[in-house]
Order: sequence, then structure tokens, then C-alpha cells
Amino acid sequence: MEFTTADICDEKNTTVQVLKPNFYSYGGVSKCFGRVKTIKIDEDNTDLISMLKEQGDGQIAVVDAQGSFCAIVGDTLMGYAKENNWAGIVVNGYVRDTSLTSKIPVGLWAIGTCPLKSKKRAKSKIDIELSFGGVKFISGDYLYADCDGIILTKERILPS
Repeated sequence: MEFTTADICDEKNTTVQVLKPNFYSYGGVSKCFGRVKTIKIDEDNTDLISMLKEQGDGQIAVVDAQGSFCAIVGDTLMGYAKENNWAGIVVNGYVRDTSLTSKIPVGLWAIGTCPLKSKKRAKSKIDIELSFGGVKFISGDYLYADCDGIILTKERILPS
């Protein structure tokens, strides 16, 4: 997987969305790309668990937890992501168990850490347009992430 987000931005600057830089890497890989699959949750990660238990085929789960102050992803969910071939997870919210998630070879970006686990209280919305960090996430778009940032494009840039 040879790419840098900086090079993609240089080449495709008019068609690239750049996520604001307040997301930090907590996964076992610092670079990944894949098709976006969106999910919006309200402190309840039950549907995210179900989603990550399905075959990911190299997709990236983009989770809008609306900044809820509880951990949406930890080592258990990262384990599901690894087992089911998800390339990464981007969380508009918090994660935990980062000493363990950093050893699992799946990308994980979030706005911070929190030791509190999520609450079980509401259904999620899957495959809807999400908007946070200055970009719009649509299932099926492509996300590229590395140490310089996270970007989105409508079409795949890298060869198969």
C-alpha cells in the first residue's frame, strides 16, 4: 500500500476532503485506506459491534458518536475488526484500551480516550451521510489515512 495523503492532496487537491486534524491514531497500523461504511450512534455501540462482526472486505467504519464522552471502541471491537478484515475505524468520539488497540493491526483514529464504556440505550443509523470534522462521509466513498491526516475522495485513487 504505497501512498501518502500529502501526495494525494497534491495530485487531487480539488476533489479531496481533509478531516480536521483533531483525530489521533490509536490502532496497530498508522496507514490504511478503504471504502467508507458509516454508522451514527448515541452512546450505544451494539450496532457497531454487529457491523464489525460482519465481513469488512477492507472497508473503514466511520462512526459518529457525536462526541459522547464514553468509549465507543476498545480492544474487543478492534479484535472483531481484525478477524473480519476491516482496514480501520474512525470515531468522532472516544476509545479505550489503547495499550491493547495499538497492538492490533487495524487503523483506529478518534478524538481522544475515555475509560468509561458505552451505554446501551438507542438504535443506530447505518449507511447515512455523516458530517463532522469539516467533511461529509458517505458510505462507498474512499478514505485514506496516514501520519499526516485523513482524507476522503469519491473515487478510488490507488490501484486494486
